Amino acid sequence: MNISVTERIRRYRVVPVVVFQSIDEVRPTLRAMCEGGLPVAEITYRTDCAGEAIKIAVNEFPEMLIGAGTVINAEQCREALACGAKFIVSPGFSAAIAEICRAENVRYLGGCVTPTEIMTALSCGCDIVKFFPAASYGGLAAMKALSAAFPSVTFLPTGGISEQNLAEYLAWDKTFAVGGSWMTKGGPEETAEKCRTAVDIARSV
Repeated sequence: MNISVTERIRRYRVVPVVVFQSIDEVRPTLRAMCEGGLPVAEITYRTDCAGEAIKIAVNEFPEMLIGAGTVINAEQCREALACGAKFIVSPGFSAAIAEICRAENVRYLGGCVTPTEIMTALSCGCDIVKFFPAASYGGLAAMKALSAAFPSVTFLPTGGISEQNLAEYLAWDKTFAVGGSWMTKGGPEETAEKCRTAVDIARSV
C-alpha cells in the first residue's frame, strides 16, 4: 500500500467528506479547507461532477491529499484513479475495488460493520476499514467489540460524528482517523473555521 498516503491521513486523523453539487463549489471549498489547516478531502461520487472535481483538486491544489468517496463499483474506482484520486473509500466493502487498488498500490478503505465483512477485507489485504454509518451500527462500543476478534484492524468511523464526539472517537487507539461531512457544510468562512476546530481537537487528543 501507499505508505505516504496512509501516514498523511494518520497525521491529520480527520478526513472531511465533501459532496460537490457543482464545479463552482470546488475551488472556494478546498481553499477554505487549506486555510483551516486540513488539506485532506474525500470527494464523494454522489454527484455527476465528482470526477471533474477530483481533477481540479489534484491539479490546482497539489498540497492537498485528494481521495474519492462513495465509490461503489469497479468502474467508478477506475475513473476516480484516472482523475488522480490518491485513495478510495466505499460505504461497503468490494473485493473488485480492493483488487484494483492493490494492483495500483492505492489505499482502499472499504466499509465493514460485521465480522464477516472484516474477514473479507482482511482476505483482500485490507487492515484499515471504514465503519459506516458509525452511529447507527453502535459507534465506539461496536468497534471495540469487533476489535477484540480482529486486533490487527484499525477503523475509519464515519456517520454521526461531529465536533461534540470527535475527541471521544479519536481517543481510542484503534481509530485510524475519523471521517465526516460536518466540516464542509456552510460557506467558505464557516468551512475554514470548522476545519480549524477539528484540527485543534485532533491535536489535543
